[in-house]
Amino acid sequence: MGSESEEGRRARTRGLSCDFPQDGEMSGSSPFKMRFVHLDLKGAPPKVSYLSEIFPLFRALGASGLLIEYEDTFPYEGPLRLLRAPHAYSPSEVTEVLRLAAAHELEVVPLVQTFGHMEFVLKHEALAHLREVALFPNTLNPHEAESLALVGAMVDQVLELHPGARWLHIGCDEVYYLGEGEASRQWLQQEQNTTATLCLSHMRAVASHVRARHPATTPLVWDDMLRDIPEDQLSASGVPQLVEPVLWDYGADLDVQGKALLMEKYRQCGFPRLWAASAFKGATGPSQALPPVEHHLRNNLQWLQVAAQGRKDTLQGIILTGWQRYDHFSVLCELLPVGIPSLAVCLQSLLHGGFTEDVRARVQHLLGISSLEIAGVLSEGTGSFPGSDILALVVQVSLHLRSSVDEMLQTDRYVTGWFSPYHRRRKLIHPVMIQHIQPQALSLLGRWSGLAQELAAALHRVFPEDTVEEWLQENVHPSLGQLQALLQDLEAASPPPPPAGPGPGPDAGQGP
Repeated sequence: MGSESEEGRRARTRGLSCDFPQDGEMSGSSPFKMRFVHLDLKGAPPKVSYLSEIFPLFRALGASGLLIEYEDTFPYEGPLRLLRAPHAYSPSEVTEVLRLAAAHELEVVPLVQTFGHMEFVLKHEALAHLREVALFPNTLNPHEAESLALVGAMVDQVLELHPGARWLHIGCDEVYYLGEGEASRQWLQQEQNTTATLCLSHMRAVASHVRARHPATTPLVWDDMLRDIPEDQLSASGVPQLVEPVLWDYGADLDVQGKALLMEKYRQCGFPRLWAASAFKGATGPSQALPPVEHHLRNNLQWLQVAAQGRKDTLQGIILTGWQRYDHFSVLCELLPVGIPSLAVCLQSLLHGGFTEDVRARVQHLLGISSLEIAGVLSEGTGSFPGSDILALVVQVSLHLRSSVDEMLQTDRYVTGWFSPYHRRRKLIHPVMIQHIQPQALSLLGRWSGLAQELAAALHRVFPEDTVEEWLQENVHPSLGQLQALLQDLEAASPPPPPAGPGPGPDAGQGP
């Protein structure tokens, strides 16, 4: 982090405050009555032991619930068992997660994708015939009766393990390629049919299944597929009576007035309640390792402004999303422990109406951080919260590993001048240069290998083996491999030792 002056820091903090009452005036109130933390489990599901440590912190920071997106980590049974990842939770583990959440007064809303983002389902050969477009596993074919039966079975199994759930999120975002399948093309040839009609029809069918089989549970949907549908079509579709839309936008400069108008449109269409969704991680790049805290703080502060502009209580809650992958096939982005400071800043700012010096002090106290900076990247070696050791090590890797290796390989005068790629391919080197290059490479490799082992041990305490292996292979092993390759090439280029001189003769040491 840069060395920002105290005066500059306070000025920045004033700039991040919203036009809401400060702590003393707020009396603990918030424009968002419910604040749900999104746990995206695809690719990096935390061990239950870690969740038992982090749930009390979530509650202390101001969370009132969890949106749990299981994807392939849910223990599906019967014909759906093939959806399980090797590291999926067991039924008893899901039950324990719910018990822990309840113990800390965190309401759980499960999320089941039922239209778009179906890669974890439609990648399987046995279910590939249910794709909207045969080549792509993103989107479910809404024309097949088997499609509705499939997602209905998924919904029923999830809700069976979540008795009493007041809401179920059925996804329905980013339904790419809808209308491009063969069945859809034929259906769209009829004059009255549109892609919007097709989307609303499937959404209505899934929501109707939830309402019929689980009357006490209200479906939530992401709102992006609804935004451009005309008011009269939305009103006439029956969807507003079945679901509650979640308006999502993760930008630091989201259009506050535009969101207020969209909320009014949805209200006019008949949606009785709406939700907002911001982000605390996983929204600024598919391979992002460290969350840009200031970006996410500004995003959440913008949502406070949206809530202030809308009718009172129109937005009944906000979901702070923390995406783990952009989709099922993408790399891992920021891990949950690395995102905790960003989550803390965002939750506390939503709770208290802005980011003030008091909020900063609260976050520092709750996370055990001596000095919390918002701009740039997270400072190194800070925090005593669960998983803070992972954060400290990831900061080291992200800020210094690749740059230190690149510096040696690309700017070191001995490497670039006497052991270039040309030399390495031809196994050519001046012997004295080995003495300059090899100790430095060995020292760098030893330093980073030790840190990698420490990070692997820390990650294993929180995540399954698959997650640890993937993160290290993506973020650590490539740089270590470059150092190992350099040392191997040095060894291969090293000239053989000179032959030994002639030994002493039989009369050596004898006088004439």
